[in-house]
Amino acid sequence: MSESNIHSSAVIEPGAQIGAGCTIGPFCHIGPNVVLGEGCVLKSHVVVTGETVIGAGGTIFSFACIGEVPQDLKFQGEKTRLEIGARARIREHVTINTGTAGGGALTSVGDDCLLMAGCHVAHDVRVGNRVIIVNNAALAGHCVLEDDVIIGGLSGVHQYVRIGRGAIIGAVTMVTNDVIPYGLVQAPRGVLDGLNLVGLKRRGVGRDDITALRAAFQMLAQGEGTFQERARRMGDESDSKYVAQIVEFVTGVSDRSFLTPGQG
Repeated sequence: MSESNIHSSAVIEPGAQIGAGCTIGPFCHIGPNVVLGEGCVLKSHVVVTGETVIGAGGTIFSFACIGEVPQDLKFQGEKTRLEIGARARIREHVTINTGTAGGGALTSVGDDCLLMAGCHVAHDVRVGNRVIIVNNAALAGHCVLEDDVIIGGLSGVHQYVRIGRGAIIGAVTMVTNDVIPYGLVQAPRGVLDGLNLVGLKRRGVGRDDITALRAAFQMLAQGEGTFQERARRMGDESDSKYVAQIVEFVTGVSDRSFLTPGQG
């Protein structure tokens, strides 16, 4: 790959590792402990600092600030990290903070993620692959987003919330409880209102699995017993791997509240 193209006004501090073929535009600032993978593009006025690793092929747009210290008063300057996977697209004014000692010291973003303008990823958040976070959405500390999640614009996710694989959060939604895989959450206080059927069909999920997911959702919404009891019974009655993912999500964590159908 060709040599990196670094604008004369960019500041690259000693110790930074810049992969081959990177393009760093005017007035960018790269800290001494940053690692940029091959072929990354920083448009202009981008700050990348802290113990930050960005995978190959990423693009970061103007005025994003990546790898700054957490917005957490408990943070005392301890060494923590941020890891971003390959082919990230990070738009204007995005902020992503490193972790905290109390939260595992790591914030991570997977491969092929799109973070649209103005969104925020707080300390110790774990974001999976192919996640889309739309304009001005915010993830509070310690959240977990599994693969293929979509967060609508102007939405907020409360700290420690988990959002399961393939779920979608509608715009202007406050999510305060965990969301099952493939769930559809909307309304200002975050009601689980069905399944992300559009996303399932776009990913080529077969009709039999979608039918099984529909039946599973109805059992969760209207069945007898506690939410976890309904989830376990649902797993016993279905051989769909997609239903199995919901069962594992619900039953694999104890002493947590889940966003159940019809609740805010």
